[in-house]
Order: sequence, then C-alpha cells, then structure tokens
Amino acid sequence: MANVKLACGLVLFVVVAGALTTEALTCSQVASALGPCLAYLQGQAGNSPTAACCAGVRSLNSAAQTTPDRRTACQCLQSAAKATKFDLSIAASLPGQCGVSIPYKISTSTNCNTIK
Repeated sequence: MANVKLACGLVLFVVVAGALTTEALTCSQVASALGPCLAYLQGQAGNSPTAACCAGVRSLNSAAQTTPDRRTACQCLQSAAKATKFDLSIAASLPGQCGVSIPYKISTSTNCNTIK
C-alpha cells in the first residue's frame, strides 16, 4: 500500500513539476528515467542498482547535455528526493554505481543554479 501511495505521489509530482518547467528536459523525463531506481533510492533493493535503473541513469545523463537541461535535472532530482524520501547517500552514489559521471552531487543542498 505504501508503494502505491509513493507511486501516486511521484506521478503527481511529475505532472505538476513537468507543467512548470520550460527547458527541453522535463521532470517527466527525469522521473521516467529514474522510475526503475525508486526502490533502490529508498534503500529497499539491496546494495546495487538494477540494470534497468542504470540504463535510466545513462539515458538521463545523455539527455542532459546543456546547462539548462543539467539544471532542470538537478531541480527535478531535488524535488523528487523530497517528495519520495530518497536516501540521499544512496542517491549521491547512484551515478558512480552506474558508471556515469555528473558535474554535481545529488543532494537537496546542491545549488542547481550554479551547475554549468
């Protein structure tokens, strides 16, 4: 039941946040790419992300090639972390776990406006 509520909350977040963003990359795309990572990000899926999760991380990294897109991805990740109660230490390690390097730390304290 908690997972259903969580999924509904994530969908609501995606709809609202997606409507607010004007960049090429949208929060809907971020949420879709990271959907397979949700259980892992909440500490419910063992010590390593699934292949589907890492494929989503790589896809998101490929989509976020411009400064505005990287900033949007950062803001969407922060909002999703707050809405879905990600384990921030797991979220921060996710790119490295999937062999991806991003130019900022996934954290609710990251200033997304400084990302280049």
